[in-house]
Amino acid sequence: MATTRSPLRPRKSRVLTAVMAVYLLYTLVPLAWLLISATKTQQDLLSTSGLALGGTFALFDNIAETFTHDGGIFLRWLGNTLLYVVLGAGGATVLATAAGYGLAKYRFRGRRAVFAVLLGAIAIPGTALAVPTFLMFSNLGLTNTPWAIIIPSLVSPFGLYLVWTYAVEAVPDDLLEAARIDGAGELRIFFTVTLRLLLPGVVTVALFAVVSTWNNYFLPLIMLSEPDWYPLTVGLNQWSAQASGVGAQPIYHLVITGAVITIVPLVVAFLLLQRFWQSGLTAGSVKQ
Repeated sequence: MATTRSPLRPRKSRVLTAVMAVYLLYTLVPLAWLLISATKTQQDLLSTSGLALGGTFALFDNIAETFTHDGGIFLRWLGNTLLYVVLGAGGATVLATAAGYGLAKYRFRGRRAVFAVLLGAIAIPGTALAVPTFLMFSNLGLTNTPWAIIIPSLVSPFGLYLVWTYAVEAVPDDLLEAARIDGAGELRIFFTVTLRLLLPGVVTVALFAVVSTWNNYFLPLIMLSEPDWYPLTVGLNQWSAQASGVGAQPIYHLVITGAVITIVPLVVAFLLLQRFWQSGLTAGSVKQ
């Protein structure tokens, strides 16, 4: 029996394609503007439209000036950001992996309460906790220090939840029991068996933590007052504010070039690790 295709399906497909095209343009046009603007001199930046090329290709000159401007403070901000990412995001990944695995594979009293608290922590926006966090660190004398950024970054409720849900499906209970019967201890099982199975999920959590810490702006803004401890986000904003002041010398070309340099490591990380985080996001969604 012949079947006829519904005329609504092609129309729906065209609508979805159009929506995706608009969303793609909405995402890529600002990025294209940023990349093109980074190739312009300060004069070309102010005298040409956003997506038009300038009279001089000044990308490499802008990069060199960005790293040397104001005594090379940009390098200090880059180093600070790397410090916060390595210790903050790295620590958050380790803690989320260990805690998520433990919650997924061990039965203990209060487990449901932990789950409820975890969901509540995910639902609370970070800005709602900014003032209490600042007051707590101020009383401890840790404001305007790297620890004011690193310690809050260690807590990743979403990362813990992601590892928890991933470990439920990725780590078979029978495999753990077989390892215990063979005489392996819990730590040995975790490091030699579990981590290999959790690798895609761990990479996914690490990428989320790295992006969150790398792009963190509000927490450093309220915690830090010393420019030597600024991350890239706050430092570039300071440059932009200085350039907008009365009588200040415009350095918008350096702000834009610094923004391009800032996003390059994240793009490279996603491209290199995409096979891990894609499988990490999809694994556990369908039971085998």
